[in-house]
Amino acid sequence: MESKDHTALFATANGFIAINGEVKLQILEFLQADPKSFDEIVRSTGKAKSTVSVHLNDLQKANLVREQVDPSDRRRKTYTLCSKYIACSREPLDFHYYQTLDMFTSSLKDEFDFLKYAFRAVRYGSEAQGINNGPLMKIIGRDIGGHISATFDFDDVSDVFEELRGYWRLHKLGKMYIDDVDPLTIRVKDCFECDSIPVVGHPVCSFDEGVLEGIFSSSIGLNLPFIEKECYAAGDNHCLFITE
Repeated sequence: MESKDHTALFATANGFIAINGEVKLQILEFLQADPKSFDEIVRSTGKAKSTVSVHLNDLQKANLVREQVDPSDRRRKTYTLCSKYIACSREPLDFHYYQTLDMFTSSLKDEFDFLKYAFRAVRYGSEAQGINNGPLMKIIGRDIGGHISATFDFDDVSDVFEELRGYWRLHKLGKMYIDDVDPLTIRVKDCFECDSIPVVGHPVCSFDEGVLEGIFSSSIGLNLPFIEKECYAAGDNHCLFITE
């Protein structure tokens, strides 16, 4: 989540809300991992206590942040995120969107081709309108990953790795390799959706990040944040996901 010169969308219990402002976005980003105290937020933003207090009050009124008593020290208050980061503005990029649309004027080979380009049109269609919907795609991927894990039969982490490889292979999602376990590093090659993806100069597989997070969280209770470091869309010959 960038904190300057853009607008971010957050989903709340009352619908989504747009936030623009460096300090507010800094606070919201800082609270994504876990609850933080007022002093921790002040140190993170580098702003005066009075400034941070005003922004926190605004975020609470918007139902983005909730104030609560620290269970370990009832004299101290902490702040937690009670909303979901779903999208942000970005510079419109429509070339790849129209390039994808052109695929529907040719003869698509089969239903997989149709679904592949339809999914790609959604991804790049958002970019064409100046919207980065990566955070929302990650949330959806995480939910799907949680349901996928219910089909796994495992006893330990190594079993989960084998289930992952088998699931990816079965559904033609590519060949999966576990390059390292600390940090957990997963490399995927020959994915049917990525083999012809346009090179846009940056990773685009936020959906896959979410699927991996959902699988590990639901299967063995590990909340591992996956970040895609290398991607076909960035000009690499594989996708590389690393936990942070």
